[in-house]
Amino acid sequence: MLLSVVVTVYNELENIRPLIKRINDALTGMEYEIIYVDDGSSDGTVKELKSIDDPRLVVVEFRKNYGQSLALMAGIDIAQGQFIATMDGDLQNDPLDIPAMLEMVRDEEWDLVVGERVNRQDGALLRKIPSRIANWIIRNLSGVHLRDYGCALKVFRTEIAKDMGVYGELHRFISVLASLEGARITQIPVRHHARQFGQSKYGLGRTFKVISDLMLMLFFKKYMQKPMHLFAQSGLVLLSIGVIINVYLLVLKIMGQDIWGKPILILGAVLLLGGIQLITVGIIVEVLMRTYYESQNKRPYRIREVIRHASRLVEG
Repeated sequence: MLLSVVVTVYNELENIRPLIKRINDALTGMEYEIIYVDDGSSDGTVKELKSIDDPRLVVVEFRKNYGQSLALMAGIDIAQGQFIATMDGDLQNDPLDIPAMLEMVRDEEWDLVVGERVNRQDGALLRKIPSRIANWIIRNLSGVHLRDYGCALKVFRTEIAKDMGVYGELHRFISVLASLEGARITQIPVRHHARQFGQSKYGLGRTFKVISDLMLMLFFKKYMQKPMHLFAQSGLVLLSIGVIINVYLLVLKIMGQDIWGKPILILGAVLLLGGIQLITVGIIVEVLMRTYYESQNKRPYRIREVIRHASRLVEG
């Protein structure tokens, strides 16, 4: 099978049939499947999906609402295509953009092509402005230089998609996760439509979730394989300051001054203990990281290709 289209939905009853029709119209002539993952809908979305007679349709029903990230992971795990396209189920992404994105992955050797909503049909105050701020922060902190990280319309090589661990709420950082796997990523302009049915599941309330997830992504990108560098550096700074303060207080004590009750004494003790604790945590996390890879026979790297020149010479 060439392509698997993964659509995650939560209470999108009225959008089901129109989107499936648009996907089928856009992908005419291809060998593909449409995987719908229902994330615990309560409005009849699952019933509507099960009533559709389409041999290409695969319906995955969750027992309860687990969140978009796990719904996306389930769809990717089940996908059988050589390539995987992901999109939202609210009719705002346009399946007509998928063939061009797929062609770039197939013929231009990109591992991931991400859509950029150049004419975004959303409210400015609640959606566009927060999105631009978030895009600027992610771009500058993650080192993955894209203009739009929030567009759900993406096309992957299957091996890249299946290697990503889309846990928690990390669907917002799929491009960063793919970068951690060594993916070659590009972005192209895509269509974006205004929502016709249902209500948006996004709002300003997700801001703190995005910030906390971004901190996790930065840890993954910079310190996942060398956690000691993060904890030990911070610990050594605190430890050094604590030692300096305590040496200073020791000198004062030797000179006959009374140091008991001074706030700086408490500060020195706290910094000293805090530094020792951070260094200890770094050692423990380093051991856990090594155990994670070695116990499962995993390797902290990905090989794109192996070229054996000797075998070529023999064959020649």
